Parts: sequence; C-alpha cells; structure tokens
Amino acid sequence: MHRRPPKKTRHHVIRPIEAVVMLGAAALFAMLFDQTDMFEHLLAFMEAHEAWQLDEYFFTFALSGIGFVVLAVRRASDLAREIDQREAAEARANQLARHDPLTGLANRRVLQDELPMLIERAADDGTQCSLFCIDLDHFKPVNDVHGHETGDAVLAQVAERLATLARGGLLARVGGDEFVLALVHGDGSDTAKRLATRIIRGLSAPYQVGDRRIEIGATIGIARSPNDAVQADELLRAADVAMYEAKRAGRGTCRFFQTEMDARLRARAALEADLRGAIERGEVLPYYQPVMALADGSVVGYEALARWLHPTRGMIAPDEFIPIAEDLGLIDMLSVRILRQACIAARDWPPDATLSINISPIQLKDPWLSARLLAVLSETGFAPGRLIVEVTENAIIEDIDAVSELFRSLQRTGIRVALDDFGKGYSSLSHLRQLRFNHLKIDSSFVRTMDSAESRKIVRAVAGLGRALGMPVTAEGVETPAAAEALRQMGCEQAQGFFYGRPKPVADPAPRACEDRSDGVTEVDRA
Repeated sequence: MHRRPPKKTRHHVIRPIEAVVMLGAAALFAMLFDQTDMFEHLLAFMEAHEAWQLDEYFFTFALSGIGFVVLAVRRASDLAREIDQREAAEARANQLARHDPLTGLANRRVLQDELPMLIERAADDGTQCSLFCIDLDHFKPVNDVHGHETGDAVLAQVAERLATLARGGLLARVGGDEFVLALVHGDGSDTAKRLATRIIRGLSAPYQVGDRRIEIGATIGIARSPNDAVQADELLRAADVAMYEAKRAGRGTCRFFQTEMDARLRARAALEADLRGAIERGEVLPYYQPVMALADGSVVGYEALARWLHPTRGMIAPDEFIPIAEDLGLIDMLSVRILRQACIAARDWPPDATLSINISPIQLKDPWLSARLLAVLSETGFAPGRLIVEVTENAIIEDIDAVSELFRSLQRTGIRVALDDFGKGYSSLSHLRQLRFNHLKIDSSFVRTMDSAESRKIVRAVAGLGRALGMPVTAEGVETPAAAEALRQMGCEQAQGFFYGRPKPVADPAPRACEDRSDGVTEVDRA
C-alpha cells in the first residue's frame, strides 16, 4: 500500500493573530497620541530644553528602533526557515524508516506495527486476515545478466502492479525480491485463492525496461488468521513456510499453509545443519558403480556417486541432500571432496579405467570449474584423460554459449564430457552439435521399460544417433540379462546397472553379471 508523504507545514514569520494584535496596538497608540496631543507636548519639551539636544537623541532612538524591528523580523524569518527544514528532514527520516526507498511501499517495520492491528480487527469482526508471502521467480538472473539498475526498474514495476492488484490491503516489501500482503476479508479461502491467482498472472506478464523485455514469475504462500495463527510473527512464518512449499512444488503457484508443511520444513532445517557438519567431517563418501563394455563384459570404468550414511536416519538418497547442498552453496565443496577421494581410490584401478562424476547445474555457472577440477587432478596425480564429467540435459539449456565455452575448456585439458539422462529433459540435436559431447547416456527410465515398443524404439534411435556422431552410448539402469543382451544387439557400447553391481564404497575390480539383481533395490541405490 503506497503511503502519501505528510503535507508540508509552512511556518509564518508572523502569525495572523500576531499581526492583528500588533496592528491593533499600533492603532490604539496612534489614537492615544492624537487625543492627548502627545507630539505637541514632546516638541514643546524639546524646545524648552534645547541645550540638551533631545532632537538628535530622538532621531537616533527612532532609527535604532526601526533597526531592531528589521533585525527581529529577519531573525524570526531565519527561525521559521530552520523549523521548516528540520521538520522536512524529520519527515524524510520517518519516510525512510517506514517505507522502502526503491518502491515506496511499506517496509518490514510498518508490517510488524500494523499486522497485529489487522489480525485484531479481523477477530473482532468475525472475518479473516490472510497473509500472502510473495516471492519472485527467476529474478536473480535479471540482476546477473542485465545489471542491478534493470533489476531495480523491474522491482518498481512489480510494486506498481501489486499496489493495483491489492487495493485495500497492507502491502510491504520485506526483502530483495520478497513482498508481503495482509488483507482482511470475509470468511473462506476463495477470496485469497482468487487474489493469489490474479497476482501470479499479473506479475508473470512481461516487463519492459528500455529496449529489454524481462520475464519473471511469482510464487505465493498464504496463511490465515485465526485458522493458522493468531500472532503476527507466527502468521508470517506460516506464510513463509507455505511459500517455500509452493516453490518446492514447481514455482509459479500458490499454497495455503498446512501443519505438516511446518514439520517438513523443520526436518529440512535439521538436515541442513547435519549436512554442513557431514561434509566438513568427510561423512559424505563416494560409492562406485562399474561401467561395463557390452561387447566383452570388461570393466570400462566407474561412476562415483555421493552417498550419505546419516547416524540416525540411515542412508539418505542423493535426491534429498544434493538439492540442499546446492541451496546452501555447499555443492562445490562436496563435489571437490568426492572427486579427490575418488581420484585417490582410482590409484588401485586398472590404468585405463575411467572415473565419471556428476556436475550440478549450479557448478556449470562457475567460470573457474575447469581450473578447480584440474587442481584436484594435479594434486592426486590422476590423468585428465581418464575423467568423464556428466551433466544432465536440463542443466545446459539456460546459457548454451557459456556452457559451450566451459565444455571446450574442459576438453582442451583432456577431460571428457557426457550428456547424462539423455531423452529425459530438453536437449535437441542442435545442442548435441553445438556442445560436442564425448559420450551419451540413455536415461534408465527407457532401459527399464524396454518391454514397451516405444521405449525400445527410443533406445535404438539413441544408440544409432551415438554411432552416427561418433559418441559411445552408455545405457543406465540395466537390471536383467535380457536387457543387457537387447542393448548389445541395438548397438550400445556400454552399460551400467544392478545387473553388474550396486554402488559400493570400494570399487569392485572384477564385477560379475548376475541373473537378476533388481530384488531389494531401494530408491537410494537407484539415485
């Protein structure tokens, strides 16, 4: 909600009532002098005492009086101006203390002051106070790519749209790209749901900043009083939890707070704290799964997979802790530790066995990634030509040019690059041509469902594509001898999966195929 600045108060040198009193007093003295012939008496007195030269003193006193009057008026004028300036400065300070300088919206201080009153008003009226926690999606790249001036211009436009959409509510900016709206309305969630939908739609429309067209989105968490909380800080926290849940569900949507959300958030917070310590203590370890040559069943290399054996929760799936490491900015440290331990372990492998590691999409944005990897290889004496870096399809689409340059930097050192989970994401043939991968890995979901004609066609097509482009193709998720034989006949060069062995803390130097190793397989094993 936009706040108008207070009206400027003008301090007059002489107030109207003071002017009236002064003019009245002057008129009264003039009448009194006239009625009593005071001037004639004064002249007669001066003539009678001419030796005293009273006329000269009188002239001096008259001029001095006029001078004092002018000085008093000037000083009063300066004082009035000083008061105006002081009050203007106080007004500006109050404006800055209670409003966001960029958008003009209320800030967190105003929200904390006024939200309890809105909650109390809703309780007295038998209505609801809904709190919307609004977080912008994909806003950080706007600052990174276009600069903070463009980002500020977008935020100002966001504030204008919100002010239009949320008339009658208390609207505040509480963070860089986070806004809060408090609204008192009738009982029921339909009003809040409809408003949240309009806000998401309104904020997702393109923004024009100069000649740039900017597209972002919004995710909203909603908490209601008295349903979810009756205290302002609790209501804020509930809305924030709901917003986080909405982001986890895929962004661009809204979620109402539910009690189980808080339990999940607390569990994640505990896991975050545990993960920091686990990485520092070296408790997240590489497990190795063999990669086999389908032609003769020999070991080609091993893929290092991060595994975390939690002291109380047992084995935690990478799908659960890797995103947390990315959010906490720990993924670089984790990846370097896994690579270093794997390179040391690889000293006992055959000299031509490769080591494959997975790289996070966040790491692809690091221009120093190539140097970091080479530093570990140099430290451990591992040949760059034996390292294969695996990236997923979804990781490369955000900035193809930057990723292409990074891949060239890696390949110049001898490090190979594999496209992981091919067929699952958004890659196109143009990406394969532009990025020049060294290997293709077929996503395990197609391999496990090869009893389906469609999946078999996809696997065969990818195997043919790899041969045409001169890239070895590795099939993931091989769990039966029938699948291994089918893949060999389709032209896949390599395979990995539980048919050849589950990930182990020590690389198996001579894994042997088993008739069926799919029994007892957990999601942690497959991750």
